[in-house]
Amino acid sequence: MMRTLTVDLGERSYPIFIGENILGHPDYLLPYIKGQQVCVVTNETIAPLYLEQLMNSLPGFQVDVVVLPDGESFKTLTTLNQIFTALLEKRHNRTTTLIALGGGVVGDMTGFAAASYQRGVDFIQVPTTLLSQVDSSVGGKTGVNHALGKNMIGAFHQPNAVLIDTKVLSSLPRRELAAGFAEVVKYGLISDPSFFCWLEVNVERIMSCEPEALAYAVERSCQNKATVVAQDEKEGGVRAILNLGHTFGHAIETAQGYGNWLHGEAVATGMLMALDLSCREGWLPTEDLARTQALLLKASLPVRAPEDMTAETFIDLMAVDKKVLDGELRLVLVSELGKALVTKSFSMSNLRKTLAAF
Repeated sequence: MMRTLTVDLGERSYPIFIGENILGHPDYLLPYIKGQQVCVVTNETIAPLYLEQLMNSLPGFQVDVVVLPDGESFKTLTTLNQIFTALLEKRHNRTTTLIALGGGVVGDMTGFAAASYQRGVDFIQVPTTLLSQVDSSVGGKTGVNHALGKNMIGAFHQPNAVLIDTKVLSSLPRRELAAGFAEVVKYGLISDPSFFCWLEVNVERIMSCEPEALAYAVERSCQNKATVVAQDEKEGGVRAILNLGHTFGHAIETAQGYGNWLHGEAVATGMLMALDLSCREGWLPTEDLARTQALLLKASLPVRAPEDMTAETFIDLMAVDKKVLDGELRLVLVSELGKALVTKSFSMSNLRKTLAAF
């Protein structure tokens, strides 16, 4: 069953196609390629699995392929330059279209390359992990990491289309699937309490890759994100709620070295830290914190920060965050299940208690 959503951004609006076994169908790609040149960017893990299938849907084009090393540790300006080198060597012009075939790292770097090459060319997202399907492929955030901060170098650049084939998730390791599930849970916490309740009942079906449960979870997540992005494309306000748990989580990823904790694993722990602080501020009932922890544990996600991280380490790293304004740390907290807010109005004493507890 094909599901189609739209990210409503006026002249930059684009479709999200969600279905099984649609990766090789040209109907979902060809209308969104303007020129005769295509550059597919993928990685060493995904290329043997799905590159040929994608290539079969691109007849008649000059198609060049860039295969990047796999892993968050390669999400750097150095790796990004491999894409630029290939585009220049193959003489791609301003009508070229880049296609990101892979997870969030491939999608973020391909999008950033598209935003930068000749000051902006088209690109299409074909995400192959649950995390990238429900989060990073939608919304136009692109970029790379720096040793001092995650995703601190990048640009907003919307794709022409997002093609989500849920069948590819059956090849994901369980750890990767769980990491994506953390971002799915996020949508329930920030804006969709009925979806959160559905996840509590259906988590095992999702982790078992049951097609109907996966498709519904992906569709509902994408719809939630599309709604927020349509209101605030460049994160000037409400879009920041999509970063629930990310300020804590990015600190974990930076401290541990990119890739040692998966992004979704760090976000899972980060969300619990944000909920814990929300409880300490008197906004959120403690039972909602307990429910969220129980749900994340069912997916085998971590619920405690690394033992070698101190409160001071967290505070130092959280100070290098895109939500810091004029030297003041802002956090995404939850006032009730399904309602998030971005605020600087929290007690540093309570923050330190949360850090100590985790």
